[in-house]
Amino acid sequence: MNFTQDLRLLLKSRHPIIVINTREEDRLEYIIKNKIDSSNSQQVYCWDFVDGYTSNPNDNGYAKRNPLLALEFIENLDNDSLNLFILKDFDSFLNEIVLIRKLRNVARVIKGKSKHIIIISCKINIPFALSDIITVLNLPLPDLIEIKKEILRLSKAINLDLESELVNSMTKSCQGLSIDRIRKVVTKIIARYNQLDSRSLPIIIEEKRQIINQTRLLEFYPYSKLNRDIGGLDVLKQWLKKRSRSFSKQSLNYGIPSPKGLLLVGIQGTGKSLTAKAIANDWTLPLLRLDIGKLFGGLVGESESKMREMINISEGLSPCILWIDEIDKAFSGLYSQGDSGTSARVFGTFITWLSEKKAPVFVVATANRIQSLPSEMLRKGRFDEIFFLDLPNCQERETILKIHLSKVRPKSWQEYDIKQLSLLCNKFSGAEIEQAIIESMHTAFSEEREFNTEDIKIAIEQFIPLAFTDKEQVENLQAWAGEGRARNASLQ
Repeated sequence: MNFTQDLRLLLKSRHPIIVINTREEDRLEYIIKNKIDSSNSQQVYCWDFVDGYTSNPNDNGYAKRNPLLALEFIENLDNDSLNLFILKDFDSFLNEIVLIRKLRNVARVIKGKSKHIIIISCKINIPFALSDIITVLNLPLPDLIEIKKEILRLSKAINLDLESELVNSMTKSCQGLSIDRIRKVVTKIIARYNQLDSRSLPIIIEEKRQIINQTRLLEFYPYSKLNRDIGGLDVLKQWLKKRSRSFSKQSLNYGIPSPKGLLLVGIQGTGKSLTAKAIANDWTLPLLRLDIGKLFGGLVGESESKMREMINISEGLSPCILWIDEIDKAFSGLYSQGDSGTSARVFGTFITWLSEKKAPVFVVATANRIQSLPSEMLRKGRFDEIFFLDLPNCQERETILKIHLSKVRPKSWQEYDIKQLSLLCNKFSGAEIEQAIIESMHTAFSEEREFNTEDIKIAIEQFIPLAFTDKEQVENLQAWAGEGRARNASLQ
């Protein structure tokens, strides 16, 4: 059921007060005025604090700067039409007992009548005293059909005849933007190029990046890592390859449900974050990185609101990859934190969404200390699979050395003794192998010569890997995985 159907059902079942969470006021008003009542018998009244009522010339400016008078107007209006009262930002005033009491009284009066109050709010904050009479509804971002119609409408308005392939590309690129933002970015493109063509797409992507980054929760992450940039992890790569077309229309027609995601557990530097970037690139899906630490705000209810915002943005951009790095840091010691249950509520919202989400959002969560995660997150149904990324074996270390050496010396990497170096860097992670190569390059560069195998050997011998500096934690993690609690990402 879509938003219009949900709203129409609430009105039909005589819900007196509906709060709609959205920033798109104009789009919501259009939906209410043009799609809710096909008989055109409805009367729509719009109120805001600055201008009062504005929809009807006879009431223009009434109840300006007076929320209480705005409610009295609703209470006293007497006609048989379907009356919808759109009150913008009215929830901002619901910290006053007078307005709370008045709203309850009005709800009792209009209950059973063809009167409905619709409160438009950017951020839901409903007092507990009103929770039993208010129904909350979220207006989702425009879907692909709505976006395509808007792009075609805009192109027609400026007499541009667009090829269907370009329209489809622009539609997909605009996914996750509001209608108003789509109009602005199209105007920006036309102002720059005087037309819409393939040059439009990078501008749309940049606009999307800026909007998402403004949330300070999600980062529209640039990706350029391919599976071939990852050494080893063959089991994980094969698992991902089987699902590379899981979000396609053909997969949907085949009846395969969209994959939920992965939990990647492992020692630091073994390629967990690199894998998240590679998945997005190989599957050609947008990558969103969540800084989960920023979910926790100082005000009561703010953290839960941020979690809901994150979910809405992710689903609005779907299909996409949601990368949650070091999730263990956010939810470690969950039930012992002295935050009045905020962490537990955020965690509850998150794992419920993981289990029940229908939108094609593939979650890639990484963790270094799996023992600190609540057991509820590890049970089947939250993620499709839990993979353990161990320190690379000898063959994987050879592959990692080839990858990094071929990047810095694409024409001469074969001259290095990779087999010998692989044996020397036993218990090194992929990141530590890369760092050893960089250290050898610094040494040779300072002596104004080309670096060689001997320089890398010296760097390896001087390097103390995490397997030694944090030996107990590494061994505990390997023992945990050895008990069969996670699937090994590499061939044994």
